[in-house]
Parts: sequence; C-alpha cells; structure tokens
Amino acid sequence: MAEQLLMPKATAVWLVDNTSLSFEQIGEFCTMHPLEVKAIADGESAQGIKGLDPTLTGQLTREEIKRGETDPKHRLKLAPPKVRVPEAKQKGPRYTPVSKRQDRPNAILWLVRNHPELKDAQVSRLVGTTKNTIQQIRDRSHWNSANLQPMDPVTLGLCSQIDLDIEIEKASRGIVRPEEVAEEERLLSAAQTQNYRSRDRQDDEEELDAAAVFAKLSSMKRNPAEDEDEDRY
Repeated sequence: MAEQLLMPKATAVWLVDNTSLSFEQIGEFCTMHPLEVKAIADGESAQGIKGLDPTLTGQLTREEIKRGETDPKHRLKLAPPKVRVPEAKQKGPRYTPVSKRQDRPNAILWLVRNHPELKDAQVSRLVGTTKNTIQQIRDRSHWNSANLQPMDPVTLGLCSQIDLDIEIEKASRGIVRPEEVAEEERLLSAAQTQNYRSRDRQDDEEELDAAAVFAKLSSMKRNPAEDEDEDRY
C-alpha cells in the first residue's frame, strides 16, 4: 500500500456517513478543509461520489476510528502498509519536462567537461538525451555549439545530486557493462584455461626430458686420466 491516502474525497464521504468523527478529524486525515467536510455532510458537495471504506483498503483500522470517536482531539493515523512495493527501476533515458529541454545541451557540455570519465550512457540517464546529441556536443558539431554554456544539471533541475554522485562513483570505480569490456580484459573460459594448463604441463615435461638427456651424456663422458692409462698399454 502507498503511504498516502487513496481517494481522500471518497474516504471522507464514507467517514461522514459511517462514523461520528468531527469535521476537523476527517478533514485532517483526508487532507481537506473542515468546511469541505461539512459541505459533504450537508449534501452540498460530493453528491455523486461513492464512499470508500478505508478499513477495507487497509489504510485505517477500526480501533483507530473508535479512538478518534472517543477522543475528539485524537488525530487519525494511516495504518502501516502490510506490503512494501519496491520502486520500479528506471529504464531508458530520464524524462525531461518541455520547459527544461532547452537546457539539456548546456548540462551535457558541463558533464563532458567536468566529468570526462562518464560514459555516454550515464550522461543520457542523467539528463534524458540521446548518444547522438552527446557525441555532437563532444566534437563541437552541434548546431548551437557556439552559444552553449556549461551549466550544472543539478542546478538546472535535470537530475538530483544523489544520481550524479552515483554515476560519478560508478565511473571512477570503472564499473562497466559486460559488452563494454575489452576482449583481453575478460575472464578466460574453462576450455582456454585447460589449454593453457596442458601447454604448461607439456613445457615442464620437455624440460624434464632435456635434463635427463644431459645427465645421461654426462655419465657417458670418460675420465681423461683413464684415457691416458689406456694409451700406455
């Protein structure tokens, strides 16, 4: 459940019809003015709205309603959500309002100048632009390059400081996607590792064989003193 009251006016209609809560209590809980709640009670407002029971949606308990009916000074509180829905991860470029789109080239110029370690995909996520536009600003081929002024995207409201810090930290740590890793930097496959091990084993065997041959030749050499003795006889 969301931590915000669902359908506040419909909830106010139900509370007016089914409880003895004061207009102030209902108004504060439903984020409405007490006079709006009084107009609902008088039938002057929300005539076509069907009441919504907040106890069925899990946003208010029966005990909380009774506590408010007993104590007029009690302020109703939303029941804690039973299920936490994770926030959806953003996919693709960030949406930029129309009023701020003209500032994107200036923000891109600021990012490529002050944080050259950022990749095009990161810049695109921060300010909601395309890689083609980023490349044009990098190589000064953008149609308005002469008039661009580097401006902080956080100041322009195109992204938050937290998002910018996260992207900079990722870039500084060298976190890249698998497709961006160079072939020589990737981990070797199992077949390649076994191949290298077999090569090392073969080299060791060749070294051992060479050592055995040299040892045998050394043993076959005759002592010069023995050769002199044979010549005498």
